[in-house]
Amino acid sequence: MTSATLEAPTLREAPSEKKPFSVGRAVAWTFMIVVVLVSLFPFYWMLRTALSSNNALYAGSHSILPVRFSWGGFERVFGLQSGQKALDAGGAGQPINFWRYLLNSVVVSTLVTAGQVFFSALAAYAFARLRWRHRNRVFLFFLGGLMIPAIFTFLPNFVLIKQLGLIDTVFGIALPTMLMSPFAVFFLRQFFMGISREVEEAALIDGASKVRVFFQLIVPMSAAPITTLAILTYIASWNDYFWPLMVSYTDKSRVLTVALGVFKSQTPQTGPDWSGLMAATLVAALPMLLLFSLAAKRIVNSIGFSGIK
Repeated sequence: MTSATLEAPTLREAPSEKKPFSVGRAVAWTFMIVVVLVSLFPFYWMLRTALSSNNALYAGSHSILPVRFSWGGFERVFGLQSGQKALDAGGAGQPINFWRYLLNSVVVSTLVTAGQVFFSALAAYAFARLRWRHRNRVFLFFLGGLMIPAIFTFLPNFVLIKQLGLIDTVFGIALPTMLMSPFAVFFLRQFFMGISREVEEAALIDGASKVRVFFQLIVPMSAAPITTLAILTYIASWNDYFWPLMVSYTDKSRVLTVALGVFKSQTPQTGPDWSGLMAATLVAALPMLLLFSLAAKRIVNSIGFSGIK
């Protein structure tokens, strides 16, 4: 009596079908590559100028590569060149307190981000989950703040900061945007409204208070959009220029964006120190470029999930 053995059929992966070549696809890829190159070219030109000798920039203005390669621009930014050496290299002989400006920018951006995310999350929770009279009308009125240009608020904010005695302080720069913003409240409210009410009601039945539900249930479940909002707020605060320019007058409160303008105004006899200015701009922009590149996917996913079109 013979026993027959059955072999299991081997599953072979279906060969991936290659999409046929088409003129439309080639044109689309060519257009995308051109857009990417055009977008990245200003950053390359910034790096090229920063790595060039400032005295040779005008003579080699048409060169794609750095003109007479030099680290002098970065040395002037970080205060590694003496006054006379900086003048000989085509820069201003006045040193800049770069690390102080960097610290001020970090402190201001951190204060604005921490305060705005915290208070905006509380307001968004009240608009999304709590039931109170005229809630939707108040939210629409609050949302109308998005239509008010920021420049309209500069003068009253300046008067308030002056009366509080916070002119030329880091806290005075951060205070007007530390509480909340209409966009931040709207962004988090859209996500909070998508959380199942059954989970919250179960916690309330177990005896948890609204405050405990918010901090131990809603906030952990909303880690992705809160992180996204924090990143966007940090980048916006880091790049802010006009308000810090109005409030800060000395190095003790001056942030990087304002310091770049001061650095450009220190013009030597040969002309602006473009090499040093581009080096300072690159160093100031690099942290935000890295932060955005690392969190770009999360930002896109959170914005799409929150229903913002």
